[in-house]
Amino acid sequence: MPSEDVSRIERVVADLRPQSPCRPGQKGFRSLGERMAELGTPGASVAAIDNFEVAWARGFGVRKQGEPAPVLADTPFQVGSISKPVFALAAMRLAQDSRIDLDADVRDYLKSWQLPDGDDGWAPRVTLRQLLSHTAGTTVHGFPGYAAGGPIPSLTQVLNGAPPANTQPVFVDLIPGFQFRYSGGGTTIAQLAVTEIIGRPFPELMRELVLAPLAMEDSSYEQPPSSRLADGGASAHPFSAVPVAGGWNIYPEMAAAGLRTTARDIARLGVAVMRGLRGEGSGLGLLQESFSEMVRPQLPNHVAGTDFVGLGWFCFADGDAFRFGHAGWNHGFLADARFYPATGQGAVVIINSNQGWPLIEELFKSLEREYRWPVPAAPAPSEAPAATGIEGTYRDNAGRAFHLRQADGKLLLQIADQDAIGLSPGPNGVLSAQVPQISLRLAPAADGTMAIHLTQGGKTFEAARIPDRLD
Repeated sequence: MPSEDVSRIERVVADLRPQSPCRPGQKGFRSLGERMAELGTPGASVAAIDNFEVAWARGFGVRKQGEPAPVLADTPFQVGSISKPVFALAAMRLAQDSRIDLDADVRDYLKSWQLPDGDDGWAPRVTLRQLLSHTAGTTVHGFPGYAAGGPIPSLTQVLNGAPPANTQPVFVDLIPGFQFRYSGGGTTIAQLAVTEIIGRPFPELMRELVLAPLAMEDSSYEQPPSSRLADGGASAHPFSAVPVAGGWNIYPEMAAAGLRTTARDIARLGVAVMRGLRGEGSGLGLLQESFSEMVRPQLPNHVAGTDFVGLGWFCFADGDAFRFGHAGWNHGFLADARFYPATGQGAVVIINSNQGWPLIEELFKSLEREYRWPVPAAPAPSEAPAATGIEGTYRDNAGRAFHLRQADGKLLLQIADQDAIGLSPGPNGVLSAQVPQISLRLAPAADGTMAIHLTQGGKTFEAARIPDRLD
C-alpha cells in the first residue's frame, strides 16, 4: 500500500470527534480504537474511494469479543439493508435484458403466493419499480432475523406472517405509487417475484448478475452462509460487546437483509455504479441510462436536488455534493455506504455492534475531512439576533428568569447565577448552543404575549417576556 494511503488511514482513525458534548476536561477527539472500546464494538471494516478507485480497505479490531482473530479486509460482515440496492442492480439488469418488466403488475410474476386483496375485494396493482423504491404501499418495515439453529420460515411463511415467522403479514394498505414508505416487506415480495419468474435460487442469481462480475468474492446472499464465509466471518454483538449465540441471525428475507460482504466489496460495487453513471464499463453489463434511472426520483412530487429515493438507492443533495447510498441494520451489525459520483469519492463502514452506531457518522466525518468530500451549500445565514428585538427579560410559570442581552456582537442567555451562554443563529430563526445542549426560539405565548421556548433534553420551557420598566 502506498505510504500516502497509510498516512491518510492513520489520520482518519486518529480523528474521531464525538457529536455529543465531552465531559469537562475530556479531549474533543478520540482514536477509532478508543471509540470502539467506549461503544462496545469489537470490529470494523472500512473502505475509502478516491478518484473512482478503491483507495484502501482495512479491518480493525476483532471478529468476536474475547477471541484473538482480527478483522481483515476480507472478513465478511452482515450489512442489513445494503442488500436492497445490490438486489436492485440485478433487477435492473434483468429489466434491461427484457427478462422482467419493472412496470408490469407483480401479480403476473408471482406463483406460490399472491398479494392479498383488501377486505372489500380491492386488489392493488403493484409493480417491481414501486417495490424497489418503497412506493408500493406495502407493510412491514424490517426484519429481526432468526436464531441460528432454530426454525427458519419459508419466504411464503414470512409474507403470510405464519409461524415460525416473527413478523406480521405483508400486504398493501396505501395506494401504490402515491408516497414513500420504507418496506422490507415490499423488497421480499420483489425477491419472490424475481426468483419465480426467472426460476433460479436467489443467491445463485445474485452471484451471476452482480457478485461475480464485480469480483465480490467475499460476498454472498446464502442464508445460512457457506462454511468458507462463516468460518472467517465477524460475529454479531448487539450491545455491550456480548456476541450473539451461534454468531449471527439468519435472514430468509435475502434481498432485504441477507447480504454478507466486506467494506471492500461494497466499495467495488460503488465504484462500478459511479463509473457506469459516466458511461464507462462497469462489469455489470448495464447501460449508462440504466444506472441513471436508479438515481432518479421515482415519485412525481420528488425532484432532483432534494432528498429522494431512487431504485434501491437513497439520494441526497445536488451538484458535486450529490450522493447516493444506503445504510443497513441487522441484529448485531450496522453498515453504511456513501458515494459521490461527481468526484468519484466515497466510503463504506461496517461494524459488528448495534451499540456502536455513533461510530458510523464519526468515521464518515473524519473521512470527509481527510478527502475533502463535497458538502452541500450551507443555507443562507439567519437574520442576526439583534434584528429580532429578542433582548430582554422573560419569566416562566415557575418564576425563573431568563435574561437575553447583546455583548460584543453575540447574543447571551443568562439564567439565575449561571455563566452566560452564547447563542448562535441557525436555520428557521432557531438559536442554539453546544454546551449546554439547548435550542431557543421566539414564539407567541398562548395569551399573545411574546415568549421564548427553550428546549433541552427533550423538554421545552416557555417563558413570557416581562415589559421593560420605565424609570
